[in-house]
Amino acid sequence: MQRYAAGLIVLGLVLTACGRSTDQPAEQAKNVDTGKARGEVTVWAMGTEGEALDAFAQEFEAAHPGVTVKVTALGWDVAHDKITAAIAGDATPDISMLGSTWMGEMAKTGALEPTPGNLIDKSAFFPSAWKTVEVDGTAYGIPWYVETRAFYYRTDLARKAGVEPPATWAETKSFVAALKAEGGAELGVEQNFRQGSWQEVVPLVWQAGGEIMAAGKWTLDTPQMVQALEHYNSFFAGGLAPNDLPLTAFPQTFVKGRVGAFYSGPWMITGLEKDGGAGFGEKFAVAAYPEGGAGGTSLIGGSELVVFKSARNREAAWTFLRWLTDAKVQAKWYAKVNALPSVEAAWQEPELTGDERVKVFGEQLKDARGVPAVPTWEQVAKAMETEIEKMALGRQSPAETAKAFQRKAESIGTGT
Repeated sequence: MQRYAAGLIVLGLVLTACGRSTDQPAEQAKNVDTGKARGEVTVWAMGTEGEALDAFAQEFEAAHPGVTVKVTALGWDVAHDKITAAIAGDATPDISMLGSTWMGEMAKTGALEPTPGNLIDKSAFFPSAWKTVEVDGTAYGIPWYVETRAFYYRTDLARKAGVEPPATWAETKSFVAALKAEGGAELGVEQNFRQGSWQEVVPLVWQAGGEIMAAGKWTLDTPQMVQALEHYNSFFAGGLAPNDLPLTAFPQTFVKGRVGAFYSGPWMITGLEKDGGAGFGEKFAVAAYPEGGAGGTSLIGGSELVVFKSARNREAAWTFLRWLTDAKVQAKWYAKVNALPSVEAAWQEPELTGDERVKVFGEQLKDARGVPAVPTWEQVAKAMETEIEKMALGRQSPAETAKAFQRKAESIGTGT
């Protein structure tokens, strides 16, 4: 999954190429002989990571004479179409970065090579991270970096209001109300209800004890979904969250103290410090997701790196991916682009232990889940966003929203 900050472009095009069905046995991975790693490895990567990876890979090249890495940086807005076109035309690079929500779709094409067990140790990763590369019992590629959500809040406003960060849903309501009534926040909490809004609702469903999918069928109209939507919508209905501001108003609304809290990922730490200027880093903190009746499970996202079956330099490609999963390399990568390590041991490195706010995300990753690995997820997510916006604007109830989720998801199907 690409970084899910406000303003995320959600890509909904789905490749319809045929692949193995879910009732076929899991694909068998082939071993890799790293001693044969030679020549050029071609990589496609997106966003900040795509821009930084080429120079970063020079360290790998120094440790692996005879191998060079050539990275082509793609924009997130064009990457999906370019990758699917390359698969259809049998013109893929050796390696590509994929958003984690694309895995079900891309694996169904049959173009991805299973992860070689003799080279990549799944036990080194957060279990929730490893699940993002598994489709129908087979792992494809590696979870390169991970992201999850937590609760950001203005510490200065909380002190003024005399409240501590919330641990439960009920405490969240009273905490946000206090930030507005006594802390001086004009609006309380920022909730995204347009692009990317499904990422705020889905964790609440799990926290309420519900599921998004069960036994291969969508389960988007359940009592737990309604409960999650009621909690989410209560902040809009109670005047504690704005539904009349453009997405571009954030994060300045937080920096200026107009809102006192929001949910987001780790990349916001450095962004807020930059936007807020000197000393602003002391004015906010991060807490774990407040718990519903079934816990405080968050959403795991991030990006994967996969090797295509048509790779011209398979041994060197997998050797590069193994290097990228080394704990020290992952820690260095975090220091360069603030992408959280998917390998648990990397969290013991100095780059990850110096900021208490970052540690919160490491703990949250122990209780995080990914969305269903089905080819049509992006389409279903987009349909959910349309209904979430209607609810946030007061045009339909949470119960009506859940029914609309289910109706649209069933019409889209699962693509399996």
